[in-house]
Amino acid sequence: MTPTSSSDTLTPPAAPAPSGPAGGGARASRRFPWRLIAGKLVGAVVVLWGAATAAFLAQTALPGDRATIILNIRAGQAIERTPAELAAINQEYGLQNPLLVQYLEYLRGIVTGDLGTSYQQHRPVAAIIGEQMWPTIVLTLTAIALAWVIMVVWVTLTAGRGTKVSSVGAVLDTAVAGLPHYWLGIILLLVFALTLGWFPVISGTSPNGLFLPALTLAIPLAGFMGQATRAEFERSLDQPFVITARMRGMGDWGVRLKHVLRHSVLPAVTLSGWALGATISGAVIVESIFTRSGIGSVLVTAVNTQDLPVVTGIVILIAALYVVANILVDIAYVIIDPRLKKS
Repeated sequence: MTPTSSSDTLTPPAAPAPSGPAGGGARASRRFPWRLIAGKLVGAVVVLWGAATAAFLAQTALPGDRATIILNIRAGQAIERTPAELAAINQEYGLQNPLLVQYLEYLRGIVTGDLGTSYQQHRPVAAIIGEQMWPTIVLTLTAIALAWVIMVVWVTLTAGRGTKVSSVGAVLDTAVAGLPHYWLGIILLLVFALTLGWFPVISGTSPNGLFLPALTLAIPLAGFMGQATRAEFERSLDQPFVITARMRGMGDWGVRLKHVLRHSVLPAVTLSGWALGATISGAVIVESIFTRSGIGSVLVTAVNTQDLPVVTGIVILIAALYVVANILVDIAYVIIDPRLKKS
């Protein structure tokens, strides 16, 4: 046999290529998930197309002649219309065209930001919604922020504190999640505005007037998020990284806020995307209770007057906001847990 040379016995094995976790894999894990976002954008376009199509079909499904309906809505009374009056309305709204042409023009208008013209106000729907959109956005974002604060404080205080405390926390989560906005808003208005006088009865635009309407939307939402977060929070308390943190001398609050909370908020992040659309829908009731301006009051007026272009415009807007919120939630998922880039 040929003896093995010393260089053969002492030569270390070749270093692995930098394509593993420390090389290209690490670089890949830091890449932005463009493919995931592209897929979500395609889904968003499909959802918006479906919402727009449903809104168009709702307008065309009205019984009777649409031109006559528009004139009667403007006049506030149902009377017989002359052919000249009907011809003017048909020309203004393009109702003399075939239904397919109307549909394609409707989609073209949405893409270019034209949501149609109000039957009653005889103004562009986009302008009507734009004038009242900001108060609703402020109310919605404030409500979601309050819901997060309430949920984090409540779950952190009660989760994993023993059977009795955890059970009380879970029961209250379920109870407040089922509170109707109308009933809760009236109770808060009676107690804190009329009885105690801490807040104005009419909300207006002041920060003080914003709190009660936002709290009305936030409390049930905090209950929903608390239900979704509590089980994951208690499961995370039993994980090895929690034991390691405690062995290093970290206090209970530090462990809960710095380690456990981050691993248990993904369900609440999911609900935040859903909550944007749900909270804007709830704003219809809350803005009416607290006499607050916003698209909720515009929607109520449009429904009462059968102003369908305004109603469908708001429906499309809510669908668009919901889609955007869900895309942002997917991005937040990846930021919180980078492992989701591979899914």
